[in-house]
Amino acid sequence: MKKMWVDLFQEEPPSRPNRDFYVKRLAYRIQELAWGGLSETTLARLEAMAEDDAITERRAAPPTGDIPVSGTRLVREWKGVEHTCTVLEDGFEYQNRKYKSLSAVARAITGTRWNGLVFFALKPAGKSK
Repeated sequence: MKKMWVDLFQEEPPSRPNRDFYVKRLAYRIQELAWGGLSETTLARLEAMAEDDAITERRAAPPTGDIPVSGTRLVREWKGVEHTCTVLEDGFEYQNRKYKSLSAVARAITGTRWNGLVFFALKPAGKSK
């Protein structure tokens, strides 16, 4: 694949051991050479979109760890009652009250200490030995 990269791109491949990376980029390059790349209209449109502040501001922040992006609604049934928690930029909202962590929300629901990620099924429960 590295030889094919040099043949198609006329440069050394990036030092990535990930096979999928090479396969996807080589496949695109082969198609690009066979049928042509993006049209001038498409390139201009993409450049305009990249410079548009309104689009940039709407772009969601990437998720950090196991916590979903803000605006996500987490739903869990507990003792026959459905509980909904909303992920905020700086915490969580449950029953119109703000919490700093999912564990605090889980404790408000159950009355006992829980790992919030486990309670809302964002992470599997630890296995006992």
